[in-house]
Amino acid sequence: MTHVVVGASGGIGRAVVAELARRGLPVRAVSRRDPQVPGAESVAADATDATAMRRVCVDATAVYHCVNPPFASWRSAFPDATRALLAAAGAAGARLVFADDTWMYGRVDAPMREDTPARPVAEKGVLRAWLAEMVLAAHARGEVETVIGRAPELWGPGVESLLGAWLFAAAACGGTARWPGDPDLPMTAGYAPDVGAALVDLALAPDGASGRVWHTPVPPPSTGREFVAHLAAAAGRPVRLGRITPAMVAALRLVSPVAREGAQLLYQFDQPFLVDDSAFRAVFPTTATPWEEGIAATLAWYRAEPERTRRRLVPV
Repeated sequence: MTHVVVGASGGIGRAVVAELARRGLPVRAVSRRDPQVPGAESVAADATDATAMRRVCVDATAVYHCVNPPFASWRSAFPDATRALLAAAGAAGARLVFADDTWMYGRVDAPMREDTPARPVAEKGVLRAWLAEMVLAAHARGEVETVIGRAPELWGPGVESLLGAWLFAAAACGGTARWPGDPDLPMTAGYAPDVGAALVDLALAPDGASGRVWHTPVPPPSTGREFVAHLAAAAGRPVRLGRITPAMVAALRLVSPVAREGAQLLYQFDQPFLVDDSAFRAVFPTTATPWEEGIAATLAWYRAEPERTRRRLVPV
C-alpha cells in the first residue's frame, strides 16, 4: 500500500516525502507539475480534479493533503482540492492526513491548545477554520477516516514564509535580518522536517488517533532576538536585527500579491504566539528539532541557492 502525498512540491509536502523515504515507506509524490522527487514515484495531477485524485489515490493507505495553492486562488482552489481529496481517500479506504496551520485561532492571550476556540481575524484564518471543519465532518459522517496535524508559522529548508528570506537571505549576505513583529515577544514555530515527521506519525497511528486535531511538535518558546542570535552564530558573523516596518508592508502591498495577503498574518508576531504540543508529545515519538540545529540547516539551504538569496522580499 502506498503513501500518497498531494502538494509534494511545497515545503510540507517535500518534508513528508523525505520522511516517508527515510522510513523506507512507498511514496507517490503528486503535484500540478511533475515534482521529480528522489525516492518517490512522481505524478503530475491537479488536486482540484476529483477524477485525477481518485486515480492517483487508488491504492493508497494514507493520503497527505499538503496542498497550498497560491494565496490569490485560495478561496476557490483550497475547498475544491479538499473535497476532491476527501472523496479520493474515502474511495480508496485510506486515512486522510490534513496539514493545517493555526491561523483560525486569531489573537490569543494564552498558549494555543487543540480545543482553543476558532476566532480568526483574517480571511485566510476563516477559510482554514472552514476547511478543518470540512475534514473533521467527513470523518464524523463515516465517509473517510481523517486526522489533522496543525502547526504554527512554518519555517525551514524548502519553505518561504515570514521566517524565511527576510531573515536567512540577509544573514547569508551580511544584511539586516528583519523580524516581522516585536522581537522580544515569546513565540513558537513549526520546523518543516518536524511537521513532516509528525504527519507521518499521524498516518501510521492506531485508529484512536483519527477524527481529531493534533498540534505538531515545537521547540521551547523563543523570541525574535534569540532567533537572530542563533542565526548569527550559524552565519559565523554578526547579524543586525531590524523590523519589518508598517511602511515596508504598505509599499510591498502595492506591488506584491503575496505581501498583500501575508500582511493579514503579521498579528502573530505582535502578541505572544505559543502552541501547546503536549498532547502530541505524550503519544508520538517525533520530537522538535532545537532552534540552533534548524536555523543552521535552513541557512545552509539558502546559501546553496544563491539566486534565492538575491531575491529578498524587503530592502536590507
